[in-house]
Amino acid sequence: MPDYDDKYLRTTSDGITRCWWGIDHEDYQRYHDEEWGRPVADDFRLFEKICLEGFQSGLSWLTILRKRENFRKAFAGFDFHKVARFDNQDVARLLRNDGIVRHRGKIEATINNALRALEVVHEFGSLGAYIWQWEPNSPEPHAGKGDYSHLIPSITKTSQALSKDLKNRGWKFFGPTTAYAFMQAMGMVNDHMEGCAIRAEVEVLRRKFKRPQKRCAR
Repeated sequence: MPDYDDKYLRTTSDGITRCWWGIDHEDYQRYHDEEWGRPVADDFRLFEKICLEGFQSGLSWLTILRKRENFRKAFAGFDFHKVARFDNQDVARLLRNDGIVRHRGKIEATINNALRALEVVHEFGSLGAYIWQWEPNSPEPHAGKGDYSHLIPSITKTSQALSKDLKNRGWKFFGPTTAYAFMQAMGMVNDHMEGCAIRAEVEVLRRKFKRPQKRCAR
């Protein structure tokens, strides 16, 4: 049995035991069960998550989840080839869109990051090949300062290094805490709690997952 307090796990009326955060809302439960921690290689989904993590800064993830389809429509399905061509008129259009988070800095950062994603694809062949080279070989301890749960870190040495490298490449709104949340969501680590019914499913998927490899861009 796990040696932590049961407050980190909850068993709901369907008889399934989940991480404590995955039960408060139906949206969270679906996200917890069907997405979070499952490995992703698709470039557009990886780019979407980088952008949405940036938009979430200062807000709850539930807010972003409930606006996600609006974000997808507004940002061309997070096809960074298309977003990279957005101009000032698109920024103005997005600032009028009350279905998304209307923050000029975050909108402009998304367009900037689309341009930077194209550069990464040119160098590595895909965004996935770049991202997955940062997968840790083993669980890492928390690397930040202050209070945190000893069970799940919010900052690690790898997330710090990933954030720093992307910053050096010109990416915006992707600090080390955001980077680790991204790593958790995209399956680069399995942070479902011991005892969570989804943890074993995710571990199987991670074992079977074919990591994208660097290739020469055409």
